[in-house]
Amino acid sequence: MEFFWMILIGMIAGWLAGQFMGGTRYGVVGDIIVGVIGAIIGGILFQKAGIMPGSGLIGSLIVATTGAIIFLYGLRMVKKA
Repeated sequence: MEFFWMILIGMIAGWLAGQFMGGTRYGVVGDIIVGVIGAIIGGILFQKAGIMPGSGLIGSLIVATTGAIIFLYGLRMVKKA
């Protein structure tokens, strides 16, 4: 069941990051991948900064979306270079 939630949060976070950043769309599978990678990045960054956004669905979504936005920003910087 945990895998299902990870995919669901990844999909929502990837979609939200895509809406926030605008530009190229990656589709459902791309959103899931961006969201899951974003969750990993966000989790590491929030842990290193000592920030606890809360537990549960909302906290996970905040962390994953923040990480996904950072990931998309990094992808665009690499793409431009």
